[in-house]
This record gives sequence, C-alpha cells and structure tokens, in this order.
Amino acid sequence: QVRLVESGGGLVQAGGSLRLSCAASERTISSFTMGWYRQAPGKQRELVATITSHGSTIYTDPVKGRFTISRDSAKNTVYLQMNSLKPEDTAVYYCNAHLAPLRYWGQGTQVTVSS
Repeated sequence: QVRLVESGGGLVQAGGSLRLSCAASERTISSFTMGWYRQAPGKQRELVATITSHGSTIYTDPVKGRFTISRDSAKNTVYLQMNSLKPEDTAVYYCNAHLAPLRYWGQGTQVTVSS
C-alpha cells in the first residue's frame, strides 16, 4: 500500500503562485505515472497534469503555460508549480499514483485563490 501526502496548499491572491508537493511512502512509485487532480465545490474531480516515469507530461488546457508538474525520484516526491493563479483554480488538489491495475490517492490539499 502506497501512502501519498500532499502539502503546500493555501490561500493566495489572483496572479500569485503556490507549489504543491506530494510525498510517497514507497520508492516503487518511481515506476508509476504520477498526477495531480482537482475538485471544485459541486464539480467532478478533473485531471490537472500527469508525469510518467520517463518524464513525459500532459496538462489540461486551462492550466497550460501556468502550471508545471515535476518529480524527484530520489525524494519520492512529485511537485505542481502553479503560477498566475486564477479564482477558477480554487479546488481541493489531489495527488495520484497510477500503475495499472494499481491506483492510489492522497487526502487532498485545499487551494483557494481570491480575486
């Protein structure tokens, strides 16, 4: 069982930046595709960004050019650098580790962007 712990959320003004971190309990996640998802109140959870074990990345269109996902395998940690934040980025952000058929989720961290 892999445990994922997110940190770095908080309250920020529009235009500001935050960096989220996701620390994994097992080194084996180096083989996993890691991702960040978010869920705003009253909405479904949606994909934000993913990064494969080889470093290939995918971003959802609303965050392209503003968010950057990265991973540090030596620290078993995945990051999400969020710049130029907008009020519509407000959500609970969840870390995800996926290697079929396994999938693990963190507990989430709140990001609130004020206008």
